[in-house]
Amino acid sequence: MDLRKLKTLVELVETSGIAELEIQEGEERVRITRSGGSGQGQTPIGANEQAGAAPTAINAGAAANAPSPATDGHVVKSPMVGTFYRCATPGAKPFVEVGDSVEEGATLCIIEAMKLMNEIEADKAGVVSAILTENGQPVEFGQPLFVIG
Repeated sequence: MDLRKLKTLVELVETSGIAELEIQEGEERVRITRSGGSGQGQTPIGANEQAGAAPTAINAGAAANAPSPATDGHVVKSPMVGTFYRCATPGAKPFVEVGDSVEEGATLCIIEAMKLMNEIEADKAGVVSAILTENGQPVEFGQPLFVIG
C-alpha cells in the first residue's frame, strides 16, 4: 500500500467520527486507530501484521498542524519525505549550528530517502536562526527544517 493511500486513510479517520479503520489488500493489512483527546497524538498503524512486521506509528497531521516558526526569516522546507540528519556520519560535526553564517548552496543537512542520502542546500544566504527538526527524526514533504535570517 503506498504512502498517498495511507495518508488519505489517516485523513479520513481524522475528519470522520469513526474511531478505527482496518483495510486489507492481498497480504497487506493496515489498521488506523484514532487517538483520544486533542487528536494530535500518535496514531498506531500496523502494516503487514500477517507477515510479522512490527507495527509502526505516524504522527497523524503533524505537518498540517505544526506551528509556524516564531523566528522571522526564510524557512527552508524539506523537499521530500525521509529521515533528517544534521551530520554526514554518526559522531561527526553537524553541517550547521544556530548562529552559523551560510552561503547559498551550502549543505544544511542530509535527508535519507529509500537508502539514498540527499544533501539539502541553503537556497538563501544568511545566518541560521533556528533548526526545527531533531537529528534522526522522520520528516514530511514541505516540513520546515531551518530558519535563515
